[in-house]
Amino acid sequence: MATEIIIVLAAIVIAYLLYKVLKTVKNMVVNTIMGLLVLVIANTVLGLGIAYSWVVVLTCAIAGVVGAILVILLHYVGIFF
Repeated sequence: MATEIIIVLAAIVIAYLLYKVLKTVKNMVVNTIMGLLVLVIANTVLGLGIAYSWVVVLTCAIAGVVGAILVILLHYVGIFF
């Protein structure tokens, strides 16, 4: 009886953690798509020529649209990208 209760509790904890991880991944994917979309539009319309490196994608994944705007501003200033 005790092992069955422990297994059920462990399954509940694992399901909860899996839900949290998938929710975080979904938000990161949405941030990445939105940020890269802003960056592609800015590259196309303004002709910036920002390369899509892993640093740019990671910045857009973490910060989303704000990250894309940061990349664009840093490119204009000439600091990075």
